[in-house]
Amino acid sequence: VDSDPYGLKILSVYMSGSKNMSYDSGSLTTPNIQWLGLRPSDLNRYNLPDQCRLDMTENDIKTGKELMKEDFIQKNPKWMKELQIMVQTKKKAEIQALSSFGFQYITEEYLPRKLREGDWI
Repeated sequence: VDSDPYGLKILSVYMSGSKNMSYDSGSLTTPNIQWLGLRPSDLNRYNLPDQCRLDMTENDIKTGKELMKEDFIQKNPKWMKELQIMVQTKKKAEIQALSSFGFQYITEEYLPRKLREGDWI
């Protein structure tokens, strides 16, 4: 997912199901889902260029702060830490920003490294 509040919202739907489909959420959830995609801490770790980092809008920041109150975030301290970094720095990034390192960087470098190091939360 992208390193923005909406990426976390997408993860929450996979984890707990959508509110619109709550009647069938038991068969549509993945409660043990892990965050493998681009995280706020990755922006510095992978030296993502400044031009690939996007300023969060006021709505993004508001959404991030609202997410901090959600159970799925409060129950996962590592996710909370990433969300705090995002809101404090007021920066977000889309996973395709990693292609600034080359067209195949995501598939040949980023994901293999994440998988090799067990770098998911």
